Amino acid sequence: MRSLPLVFVVFFLLLYVPPVRSGQNLYIRQAFSTCWRMKGACKIQCDKKELYHILCDSSRVCCLESKNLPILVG
Repeated sequence: MRSLPLVFVVFFLLLYVPPVRSGQNLYIRQAFSTCWRMKGACKIQCDKKELYHILCDSSRVCCLESKNLPILVG
């Protein structure tokens, strides 16, 4: 019975995956965080020279330079 809590602790430690915010994964994440035909970037807030175009997910927007915005027809 003494080994049962130890087994649970080891099991839960093996399931835990710490978030990675640096290193090579940062560059891979930036490559996949592009939007609108790889011309924009998903950010929380757009820079002064950029314009909001579409939503990337629930917390980030797709920021594009004005020259890369699609032409509106209609």
